Amino acid sequence: MKWAALILMILLRTGQARAFDPLASAGIDLRPEAQIPMDQVFVDQAGHPTTLRTIANGKPILLVPVQYECPNICGVTLAGLLQAISNQKFDSDADFVLVTFSIDSGETPQNARHLLDRLGAEFPSMPKNSIHALTGIATDIAAMTDALGYRYAWDHTLRQFDHVAAVAVLTPDGRLSNWLYGVAPEPRDLQLALTEAGGGRVGRWANQLLLLCYHYDPVSGRYTPIIWTGLQVLAGCTLLVTLFYLGRALRRERRLTRSRPS
Repeated sequence: MKWAALILMILLRTGQARAFDPLASAGIDLRPEAQIPMDQVFVDQAGHPTTLRTIANGKPILLVPVQYECPNICGVTLAGLLQAISNQKFDSDADFVLVTFSIDSGETPQNARHLLDRLGAEFPSMPKNSIHALTGIATDIAAMTDALGYRYAWDHTLRQFDHVAAVAVLTPDGRLSNWLYGVAPEPRDLQLALTEAGGGRVGRWANQLLLLCYHYDPVSGRYTPIIWTGLQVLAGCTLLVTLFYLGRALRRERRLTRSRPS
């Protein structure tokens, strides 16, 4: 009976641990080329209604799901993204637009302004109004996150949203091009993602050439050099060919040895 009670206790604790797993409902379902609702109406930090189509104005979009009053990673994610933007060649506003939207329908334009003020103090060189910070009602937020494949959930224990730190890269017409994961994307990955999302209209020929040398990995959200992979494949083929001819030479030598008179 004691063993049965102990096993029952372990099972109950395991079930409780699963119930409070903060990562169970948070993640990203990969949906390449998914169409994002560009005409869904949100409210910007100034309290004005707007849409992604109006903001983009024909440029690629960096779209960041956040919670403006998030006590954890949202501010760090935006700071890391701004740092990456400052270390790559494209110009925010001229070449692309940066848009955040709150996954919390209870947040207001005032919450958005508070976060932007904190970021402005941390990045004084950041051009004013370079970030479009949106809020919206629950149904509009759900339409956006469902299209993105972005999953999140309210954690009643911590009283905050469980969500993933990531940046969605959209084409000018609102198709999901790539995701950049983590709180600090590499400037190179950001530049390549914008080049790809821009469809050749963002960046010069050098950026297009660089893109050809890299392969996007949707699992890691990074661009990996395919030249090294190609060299590895070439080296493998060369080794196989060498072994093939070496085997032929050895067989020929054995036949000649057997045919010689003793």
